[in-house]
Amino acid sequence: MAGEWRVKTLDRLGRVVTGKTPPSTNLNAFGGNIPFVTPSDMDGSRIITNTTRHLSASGQTGVKNAAIPKGAVMVSCIGSDMGKAAIAGADCATNQQINSIIVDTDDSALFVYYNLSTRKSEIRGSASGSAQPILNKSAFGRLEIELPSPAEQRAIAHILGTLDDKIELNRRRNQTLEAMARALFKDWFVDFGPVRAKMEGRTPYLPADLWQLLPDRLDDEGKPEGWRYSTIGSEVTVCGGSTPSTKEPAFWEGGEHHWATPKDLSTLTFPVLLDTARKITDAGIAKIGSGLLPVGTVLLSSRAPIGYLAITEVPTAINQGFIAMKCDGSLPNVFVLFWCRENMDLILGNANGSTFQEISKGNFRPIPVVVPSEPILNAFREHTEPLYRHIVENERESHTLSQLRDTLLPKLISGDLRIAEAKRFLERTT
Repeated sequence: MAGEWRVKTLDRLGRVVTGKTPPSTNLNAFGGNIPFVTPSDMDGSRIITNTTRHLSASGQTGVKNAAIPKGAVMVSCIGSDMGKAAIAGADCATNQQINSIIVDTDDSALFVYYNLSTRKSEIRGSASGSAQPILNKSAFGRLEIELPSPAEQRAIAHILGTLDDKIELNRRRNQTLEAMARALFKDWFVDFGPVRAKMEGRTPYLPADLWQLLPDRLDDEGKPEGWRYSTIGSEVTVCGGSTPSTKEPAFWEGGEHHWATPKDLSTLTFPVLLDTARKITDAGIAKIGSGLLPVGTVLLSSRAPIGYLAITEVPTAINQGFIAMKCDGSLPNVFVLFWCRENMDLILGNANGSTFQEISKGNFRPIPVVVPSEPILNAFREHTEPLYRHIVENERESHTLSQLRDTLLPKLISGDLRIAEAKRFLERTT
């Protein structure tokens, strides 16, 4: 490390704050517009702006000494989520599982965030307690951080932040693209919006050629005229997977094929599977009845929990925790994906099990689905396929940028890689 770097404890950078939850006696503490951050809101994003719960003015008053401003660096310091780091995107409060540092020196809060984001194992190792490990406020404040000059901190944070900015831009774009596709699916195939609009004589809100394709009445069964009832098992090929013996090296060592578990889907921001944590060999594939599933297969986690969804963008084998849907019939995979989301309550209602809920292939296949006419399905495909392909392209770029950031981050914040070297590296790789 360069000689000009210095060491400080976190509490010398500014004020350390431990969060607080309003007392249960305050029945009106929530429901306002003040973000209330918990570790579950810390989803890997650098900046947290959206939270599951929000405090009311009454709730904020109850935790006023634990409030933190926009820009504070938050670190989860209790339990299984210990070590997750993020930056407050607005003035907010956190629960007691989070310690925050409000940097009030000339040091860079963004640099501090990047430094702490790489130290999850160290933070966990510094915790005390066996049943519920905790890094309390004092111990958190005593954590040391190695710092270059403030100018170099800002330069390092800028390099890493530029990569994260691109990733976050792709995230926002994909949120919009996915919302557009989902809204179209819901309007056409759940609410039957265009059909009802025709029945009521309302002004067309779709292009004329598309408007003409849609029926103008519902039949006696309540579905658009000319559409048919079927079951999902009749429209897609439903299959499951398995786990070859993990004690047999021939199935795993040097594996080149993707092999998915529900955990691979649990961290996805968007339903696009580009990679898996484990790879499997040809010998391992031979032990799985469904083999290597093709690109475009829709995956639904079938237990612990039910409901993770993704479309495979690489040939993928799966373990026993999935229902896989090969869309080799009339229904496009994007249709099937959104159909699963819209019918999740029905899917869960067909699950059973004493230890944990599971939806079996036998209980999944008979779930009813309304199948639109072929011209409508073709029109849906033409409108949503470009949206989905943009999502995939953005996710691929973000995946590459994340790998690049994760390569540079530890080297930059330790001083092993200097600013000029990092800039040259970026020029060669981006």
